[in-house]
Amino acid sequence: MEIETDRLILRRWQSSDVEPFVNLNADPRVMQFFPATFSRAETEAIISSVEEKFSQHGFGLWAAELKATAGFIGFIGLDVPGYPLPFSPCVEIGWRLAFDYWGKGYAQEGVRAALAFGFDRLHLEEIVSFTTANNLRSRQVMERVGMTYDARGDFDHPKLPEHHPLRRHVLYRKVRTV
Repeated sequence: MEIETDRLILRRWQSSDVEPFVNLNADPRVMQFFPATFSRAETEAIISSVEEKFSQHGFGLWAAELKATAGFIGFIGLDVPGYPLPFSPCVEIGWRLAFDYWGKGYAQEGVRAALAFGFDRLHLEEIVSFTTANNLRSRQVMERVGMTYDARGDFDHPKLPEHHPLRRHVLYRKVRTV
């Protein structure tokens, strides 16, 4: 199953995606709002986990391919977090693109398509997104695609230790419209 936009194809992962994803996850600019960059083994484990979730749920974090080059540029998609959150159960929308593809509207384009899939095909009532409070670029994407900041939903990420500078997260929501 693929989702096609004007400039992107959101698709299942391929073996050719591993190397560029390893490079993306090793880039400190891309990983600025994560506790650390990821190793090759961690990156391969992420891909394996994503593929398992596709099997479980019928959706997941699709590999994002740029139509013009047929090249992998990151991921965009839907996920069911594998850890408890104050607003669980939920379906989250997420993305991570290689630095060279930032600021070109690809995240917004892919996120809009993934949101439409979630609401139109999966009939979800709500999709959430969250990030560390200081990640203004991601927050802008959330706002530009029509997600609403829920200040009451701010939370400390359960996978980060107390007093970690990235622990405080903000919550955005988008509700299905009829």
